[in-house]
Amino acid sequence: MSSRPIGVRWRLPVLAAGGFALLTGLYAALLLLGLPVPAPHAPLEQVHGPLMVLGFVGTLVALERAVALGTRWALLAPACSGAGGLALVLTGPSLPGRLLLMLASVLLLLIYQRLWRRQPGPALLAQAAGALSWYAATLLWLAGLSVPEIVPWLTAFVVATIAGERLELAHVTLPRNGARWFLAALAALIAGATATALWPAIGAYLFGVGLLATVAWLAVCDVARHTVRAAGLPRYVAAGLLTGYAWLALAGLLWAGAGPVTDGARYDATLHLVFLGFTMSMIFAHAPVILPAVLRRPLPYRPWLYAPLALLHATLAARILVGDAFDVQSVWRWAGVGNVLAVLGFVGCVIAATLGAGRQQTRTAAAPPIVAAVR
Repeated sequence: MSSRPIGVRWRLPVLAAGGFALLTGLYAALLLLGLPVPAPHAPLEQVHGPLMVLGFVGTLVALERAVALGTRWALLAPACSGAGGLALVLTGPSLPGRLLLMLASVLLLLIYQRLWRRQPGPALLAQAAGALSWYAATLLWLAGLSVPEIVPWLTAFVVATIAGERLELAHVTLPRNGARWFLAALAALIAGATATALWPAIGAYLFGVGLLATVAWLAVCDVARHTVRAAGLPRYVAAGLLTGYAWLALAGLLWAGAGPVTDGARYDATLHLVFLGFTMSMIFAHAPVILPAVLRRPLPYRPWLYAPLALLHATLAARILVGDAFDVQSVWRWAGVGNVLAVLGFVGCVIAATLGAGRQQTRTAAAPPIVAAVR
């Protein structure tokens, strides 16, 4: 396998595949909300969750890790998850799509194995546990479990991955024994996910406890508690993180307090607390930091990035606290549309900020030296 660095031209098609999974996943969300939009031949509604979590988020995570490793073969991991998402769009929950998604998780584990040789530590261990959770989810899906039954493993994938990334940044403010507390919370999370597969009747309660332990560590140890009092980008990132942690804590309470759920209003609430309230909020918050590293294009902070973030949380609150809690279908439906608009609005903001920064760089490079110096 090649060890040559990954050029931007190799990254863009993979990122485009992840973007395609996002857009089709959002379209599937409109179908699930009952909006009168044209229905495709493939049953997109059946693969909405895997498209969003593995086809989109999984591709982003694997691409960022491949870039961190810096070798071209590592690009196979996000390429497989992107291709798996495409297969799900074309053929529904077919065997090829599920196999490609499982292969992506195996390749991601190989990436973490190479990164471990460079710098082992609890943060990387957590991210590898996230990749292992991704593998477990796809393995159980291939074994015949339904998507609702593998949701705890999909949750463990995003939570362990993001918690590991936050641990990397928490070393300055980390209290004594903070890393040990982190590993204990991570162990509880993975043990809880395992319990949901072995003993479904009680496993969800244990998983909820593990999730709450992880959120408690994040709430106490994350640097966002301090940077939220700053200004500009640090405050924006902290706002996205802390609100995401609040939604994740509510999901943990639903699991720990009410047990297993695979359909109905509580399932809708739990699912979207994790994958909209937490996961999308993390993506919104980290995008100005991660995307420039992946694309080698600046993504400057702009105050209007708060608009889609605020819309996401406002519409999610309406969906969960009114639509799901009181079974108000009209609120649930239009709040869901608001969720979709928030994500699309953020994508638009990212494109606008990136293109604007690119034009500014071009003008600065083309300006005479004296003019450029004055600017």
